[in-house]
Amino acid sequence: MITLKSERELERIRVACRVVAEALELVRTLAKPGITTAYLDKRVEKRIIECKAEPAFKGHGASGRRPPFPASICASVNEEVVHGIPSERVLLEGDLLSVDVGARYAGYYGDGALTVPIGDVSPAAQKLLDVCREALERAIAAVGPGKRLADVSRAVQGHVEGNGFSVVRDLVGHGIGSSLWEEPQVPNFYSPKLRDVVLRPGMVIAIEPMINAGGWQVKTLRNRWTVVSRDGSPSAHFEHTVCVTRDGVEVLTVLDGRKD
Repeated sequence: MITLKSERELERIRVACRVVAEALELVRTLAKPGITTAYLDKRVEKRIIECKAEPAFKGHGASGRRPPFPASICASVNEEVVHGIPSERVLLEGDLLSVDVGARYAGYYGDGALTVPIGDVSPAAQKLLDVCREALERAIAAVGPGKRLADVSRAVQGHVEGNGFSVVRDLVGHGIGSSLWEEPQVPNFYSPKLRDVVLRPGMVIAIEPMINAGGWQVKTLRNRWTVVSRDGSPSAHFEHTVCVTRDGVEVLTVLDGRKD
């Protein structure tokens, strides 16, 4: 069931999303050659708690198939698409680092992600990063009251594939609110077999293109969390939580004065 958020709920989601935006800005500042992903995780967790929120990912997702996620951020490097587990791995010049952050405030969630270049990266890696970010921007531009979710999906797929990259099919965006993952699913590709919905004011969704330089196929590592490109090609990931408004769309996971 898709829920439309009240203004009271939206205010709590906005706070959670601002915390996520602060955390991602901290990552953007700290991520350099020689830094470990475990260090980034500790710094982000500290910032989230300082903001009187809770890390949404830590301890999340335990099931019979996999253990609870052990960290506050997902830190995915190069061919790792999503759900990379922070460790003492040292970031190297030329790496691409994708960081996904979730925060919970007063029972409501925010979710966002970005991919940052570590030092100087190759032109091909920079293009991958740029196209993924642009795909997210195009998807957000397709959001508004009376528009269709399928148009959001088409906006991502068209831009990504038009630039020679592939869209991961096994992972999608999602609704968000009092749960981290809610309906509807937000695919980054179009298929007539997928559920389409009309976007209405009060809907809150997390749009998150995940794209590969090679093929779209992925696999999960033995830790049962980290998803990597099957062919080992590098990947990029950007995400914003947005709200459908009466006039269009409000991007929630941004800081005042920033648009990315």
